[in-house]
Formats: sequence, structure tokens, C-alpha cells
Amino acid sequence: MTSISRPRTQQERREATIGRILDATVAALGEVGYTATTIAEVCSRSGVSSGGVFRHFPTRLDLMVAAADEVRKRQFEKYREGLARLGVIDRSYESVLASLQLVRAACRAPINAAWYELLGAARTDAALRERLEPLAARYHAEIAEFAAALPVAARFDPQVFTTIVFSIVHMLDGEAMSAVVHPQPEQEDLRLQQIARALTGGASRRDVENESRN
Repeated sequence: MTSISRPRTQQERREATIGRILDATVAALGEVGYTATTIAEVCSRSGVSSGGVFRHFPTRLDLMVAAADEVRKRQFEKYREGLARLGVIDRSYESVLASLQLVRAACRAPINAAWYELLGAARTDAALRERLEPLAARYHAEIAEFAAALPVAARFDPQVFTTIVFSIVHMLDGEAMSAVVHPQPEQEDLRLQQIARALTGGASRRDVENESRN
């Protein structure tokens, strides 16, 4: 028996169009940069007319800010999915190292290049900077809240742990940018290993399990 697909609702069509516009904008930012991500470029990539783009995003600035927020949402979704695939998350060296590797992967993800482009542009674009400031503050607050829920956080004073977390994030952001022109893989693995040891005292998963039984 052949099922009959129902026509999409107006809301579903609207959401699909916005999704195509944001997909195109994020991809363009990462591939051709902020300046070249014009409305014409977004229209070409998304298949949406300029009128269609402006119907949902009144200005290019509105579109750029929406793209930044889309990156934020997608990065959190991907990180949560990555943690879920890891299975048991504890405060062992193995768990912390795996979590750090996920952070590095997020920093180097193609989608994150869009975020870097927007941050770079905001340095000299006051209007963009003003719009990104509250979004960046929200992003950082969510990172801090998410990190505080990790088991290894219990080993530290909350304020100290938050500072450690952002030191790691900012370091891996810089590493991702530097690796574009000068990758140093021989240092990269060792870097995360040393951070994981510092955060856990080198406690293995077996050590953590034995401690919990005692």
C-alpha cells in the first residue's frame, strides 16, 4: 500500500527555507570568508532569491548574527552527541582525554571556521561586534555550565575550573588557527595528554573505579 505524503505546512516551508539560507551562509563564511559572503553569494548557494533572504533576515548583519547563533547550536549538539558515543564519562585520564579530543575536533570543524571569520570581522566592524557580544556571552555561559557538569569538575574550585576550561578552549582555538599554516601534530597529541594528566592527576579509569568502591 502506497503511503500518501502530506503537503508541507507553511511553517515547515518557512523553516526549510531558513535552514537553507543559514546552511549556505555558514558554509560561505568558512569557505570564502566574511567579506565574500555577500547576499548574492548566499542566494547562489541556497537557491533562495534575495527577496526571500531579506524576508527572513532584514539586513546582512541580521543574517551574519543568525549564522553565528546557528554555529553555536550545532557545535553544542555535536559535542553532546560525541560525549554520548563515548559512553561512561568519569574523572579518569581516559575520559578527560577523550573529552579534550572532542573540544579540539569542535575547534577544527569546518563549521567553526564561520565563527572565527565573524570574530575576526568584529574586531574592526563595530556594528557586528555590538551584535555578537551578547551572543558570545551566552555561548561562553553555556560552555561553562556544560563543563561544570563533567565529573572532573568536582576536583576543582568552580571559579578555578571555569578559568581552566576557557584557557583550554582559547588555546585550542589558537591551535586550530595556527594549524592552517603550520600544523605540528607531534606536539598536539602530547599537549592534550599533558592537560589530561594535570586535570586528573593521571588517575586511570581503573583507579577511579577502585576509589569509588572503597
